[in-house]
Amino acid sequence: MTASARPLGADLARIAVFAALIVVLGTVVVPVPGGVPITAQTLGVMLAGLVLGARRAPLAILVVLALAAAGLPVLAGGRGGLGVFVGPSVGYMIGWIAGVVVIGLIAHGARFTWWRAGIAALVGGILVVYLFGIPIQALITGVPLGPTILSSLVFLPGDLIKAVVAVLLAVALRRAYPRAFPAARRVVHAG
Repeated sequence: MTASARPLGADLARIAVFAALIVVLGTVVVPVPGGVPITAQTLGVMLAGLVLGARRAPLAILVVLALAAAGLPVLAGGRGGLGVFVGPSVGYMIGWIAGVVVIGLIAHGARFTWWRAGIAALVGGILVVYLFGIPIQALITGVPLGPTILSSLVFLPGDLIKAVVAVLLAVALRRAYPRAFPAARRVVHAG
């Protein structure tokens, strides 16, 4: 069955499962000065990108953000409501959307492998999220970019661990249930 022939209900269920996973992982919170807590939600974001791919993973993120906008306590520490979209962590949430697209493109751009998944988690799950999160955090908090970058380094060790865990889980899931992943693209050579 090709990705386009996969039943819509199966895709919606996978999107909902990953949205729920991201919400649940938000209950693991370590407060940090500066307003952006250390959470396990980025582990869920990385997993969504690795498993759902570039087309479906952003929908899981958008579900979480829509629930937060509706006031449900789905973000780190039980936060929700429109106020979170003007707080210091909004850039990271925007980065989740771009990050899962990058993760999906790298991980599924060719045959899914552990090393491709690792690169995807590092580039999309950390670098892209930081590229959105840090400058917006600096803007909202009024702290210059340099000190904001330095203070954000506290997140890096945990994010590296989350990337490793996400890759291990995605590789194991790929072996156990390959249907959860986007269908591999077939390359057609002209000539």
